[in-house]
Amino acid sequence: MGGRITALDVLRGVAILGTLGTNIWIFTHPAGPGGFLTGADDWGEALLRMVSNGKFLGLLSILFGIGLALQHASAVRRGQKWPGWYLWRSALLLFEGLLHYVLIFEFDVLMFYAIVSVVVAFVVGRSDRVVRAWLGGALVLHLAFVGLVTWLMHLGDGSLGGSLPIDTSTWLGQVRSRIEYADVFRAEVVFVLPLSTVLFLAGARLLRAGALEDSERGLRVQRRLAGWGLGLGLPLNVVTTLAGGEWFAVDRYVSAPIVSFGLLGAITMLVHRMRAPEGFLRRGVTSVGRSALSCYIAQNVIASVLCYRWGLDLTGRLGHLGVWYTVGAWVVVSALLMLGASWWMKRFSRGPVEAAWNWAYRAPQRRPVAV
Repeated sequence: MGGRITALDVLRGVAILGTLGTNIWIFTHPAGPGGFLTGADDWGEALLRMVSNGKFLGLLSILFGIGLALQHASAVRRGQKWPGWYLWRSALLLFEGLLHYVLIFEFDVLMFYAIVSVVVAFVVGRSDRVVRAWLGGALVLHLAFVGLVTWLMHLGDGSLGGSLPIDTSTWLGQVRSRIEYADVFRAEVVFVLPLSTVLFLAGARLLRAGALEDSERGLRVQRRLAGWGLGLGLPLNVVTTLAGGEWFAVDRYVSAPIVSFGLLGAITMLVHRMRAPEGFLRRGVTSVGRSALSCYIAQNVIASVLCYRWGLDLTGRLGHLGVWYTVGAWVVVSALLMLGASWWMKRFSRGPVEAAWNWAYRAPQRRPVAV
């Protein structure tokens, strides 16, 4: 599997732009990030949110697991100790996620991924029996907690609580709000850690099964993923979305990840069958995928500047347009990401954040050893 895996770059690009499709509701809500927690106002908005809610974050998690498995395979081929320096990568990701949360975005996932990557790094190279045991145990824990939360929400009013008074009038005020309400904005950890463990390990197993291959074996895996993931996941997702707020946890953390596997299979099949020359859309999505970390951070910076009161305050000016404004904001930010990423990747081999991150990762290894 030498060189870049084209399907992997496209999948990452789709996952990043799809994650923006979830996050854009946060930026365009009139009450700011805290208001997003109150849920959709009507069925139409709920169904529109459903298109991206949780699915692309799940896809991103699966792809992270695939990337971790590729790094493990590379270390084994080179005879390097594992996890070894990979733990330094996880530490850097944790630090980067902390900065991203405090300075930029309330719902950062990088911190969670960093923690899970440490656990999975010690499991991914073990026997199939051990990997299956960890995957199964994490899945049972996740489903049990989702069931508990769903039961408690049925006993209550079926909501996540009232909106938080997040100050978006100044950048520093919003930073203070993130610190003050860290317990609320980081509460998703109880869902993300076990679920991400499942998806990371599933991604590693899918890589070994040939899920990204342009081959007969790969096609069989992709068809099964698309058939089961979309055939089962999408109807379930519609039902749990329309069932009401009491089913929020099932909708986002059970139904959506099932659809994520279907997206992985369907998009990979499509990529392998697209023989025409690259157009702007394919080139843009691929470039976003090749600079995924940079684009994940950039999308939140751009949306913050465009939407919040300390920026251009488009939400204050255009928020009355409702879902049309939200969809339009997603289109504009996505276009800016694809244009910027295409321009950058024509000139450099890595995205700007990836280049800085790679330097930080390599720097300790280049230090001379004292004799």
